[in-house]
Amino acid sequence: MFKRGPIAPFVHGVLDYLLAALLIAAPFLLSFDDDAAIAVSIVAGIAVLVLGAFTSWTTGIVKSIPPVAHAMLDYALAALLIASPFLFGFTDDSGATAFFVVVGVAGILLAIATRFVPDTAPRRTRRGTTAPAP
Repeated sequence: MFKRGPIAPFVHGVLDYLLAALLIAAPFLLSFDDDAAIAVSIVAGIAVLVLGAFTSWTTGIVKSIPPVAHAMLDYALAALLIASPFLFGFTDDSGATAFFVVVGVAGILLAIATRFVPDTAPRRTRRGTTAPAP
């Protein structure tokens, strides 16, 4: 399920850091009117930053979250971003609402397109030939 995406884990990891920066800066760049939208955006940005930094792949720093768990958390965070304007009551701030829905949908698409589990390489046998990966 997680092997087929065209986006490499390295690219996804770099995009995580860029997304974190965008979420943290968005309330100030896009002038969100609602305090809840500002808070949710900053907290979500910090969550994405921590998730990216703690994932066990090349862009991770601490490497304690398995990539498959990262994938599940990506889906959950993206769904939460889409639902945030309705859950936290800032649908009257149309700029913030549009931002959260668009970023959430983009997050789901990125998670779907990422190769979270690397392909296994063929093993070498004793005679120097290759055998299929287990």
